[in-house]
Amino acid sequence: MENFNPFKMAQQQFDGVAETLGLDSGTRELLRVPQREYHFTIPVKMDNGTTKVFQGFRVQHNDARGPAKGGIRFHPHETIDTVRALATWMTWKCAVVGIPLGGGKGGVICDPHNLSDREQEQICRGWIRQIVRNVGPLQDVPAPDVMTHGQHMLWMLDEYEHIMGAHLPGFITGKPVGMGGSLGRTEATGYGVMYTLREALKGHGVDIKATTASFQGFGNVSQYAIELYMQYGGKAVAVSCWDQKDQKSYSFIRNSGIDLKELRSMADKFGSIDKEKAKKAGYEVADAAAWIAQDVDILVPAALENQVNAETMGKISKKVKFVVEGANGPTTPEADQLFKKNGVFVIPDFLANAGGVTCSYFEQVQCNMNYFWSKDEVLSKLDHIMTGAFHGVYELSKERKIYMRDAAYMIAISRVAEACKMRGWV
Repeated sequence: MENFNPFKMAQQQFDGVAETLGLDSGTRELLRVPQREYHFTIPVKMDNGTTKVFQGFRVQHNDARGPAKGGIRFHPHETIDTVRALATWMTWKCAVVGIPLGGGKGGVICDPHNLSDREQEQICRGWIRQIVRNVGPLQDVPAPDVMTHGQHMLWMLDEYEHIMGAHLPGFITGKPVGMGGSLGRTEATGYGVMYTLREALKGHGVDIKATTASFQGFGNVSQYAIELYMQYGGKAVAVSCWDQKDQKSYSFIRNSGIDLKELRSMADKFGSIDKEKAKKAGYEVADAAAWIAQDVDILVPAALENQVNAETMGKISKKVKFVVEGANGPTTPEADQLFKKNGVFVIPDFLANAGGVTCSYFEQVQCNMNYFWSKDEVLSKLDHIMTGAFHGVYELSKERKIYMRDAAYMIAISRVAEACKMRGWV
């Protein structure tokens, strides 16, 4: 799978739906590529006195429905095509849940594991200095993503406000609570994944308490998805995570059910679980792909893109009937075809994991009016939006007898195409 290109996959998914919707050629041309993209260098004086130059990106896919919105990733294998794909998916994600934002994404090629806090701060401030004219609360609102967190966002906000000479907390989301962050933001993506699963199981007459699940990843999304799934009464039997020391992933399996609190106590801040401690606690430590081969009802890929593909599909148990995509772009079009054929119900990424951007939107709204809601209020509003969005897609899927991903795309792309048309762009 070395030649996998996430942006080509995003375009392939778009092209199929554009054909079904009968979009005119101008609209197709406009929506299948980003409106704007920025590539820049970030020189950083390292702790050892040398200067290292990092490569940064920001892609704004479409802002017809509102300011661009999307995270900033720090990842050693970041590519512009990954950022383009993620920006495109953000456009559809905001549209499918009906929030007035467009799609954007950013990234820096770096590995925070190997950088001091000071070096990471310099990357954050340098990223803002390079893009400051092209982002802002009414233009493009960044947020955390893979290997970035609230402190990174605060450094970025501070640099932005310093340059602009004003307090503009609505510029960036994912900030710490008490510094303009929203309560419930930490849980939002993972909980949103479970709100959609809960509704899907109800729709199929399945009792969540009688189900088992396997999760890929042990970052923020996966941990909170597991937390709510277990609160609902489900049994999680496996997780996987990246091991920084070995530079590879492992799966952690316990058929009697994992203990989330216990695993969290063995994990570092990046979600890497200590293998030796896990073995002592009775977990089987297996290879990276073992999570997908578990004999469970539900699979939740909540790590990186391209994880459920033509190669890994062969490992999936026939017992699996639901796949909820916590990650962005985890399933390739080839794997989708096999899921369709085998009658597996898939809740697509840009619907399932839209809880994060929905809560980011809530944070933006709260910052702009300088009035903050309680955690219960945030999560209640989130549940309401995610449940409504799920049913909109599910009803269309049943009515047209189409795959959930196709139904979600049809709703999202129609909304964005209509906005472009009403603005007179096409």
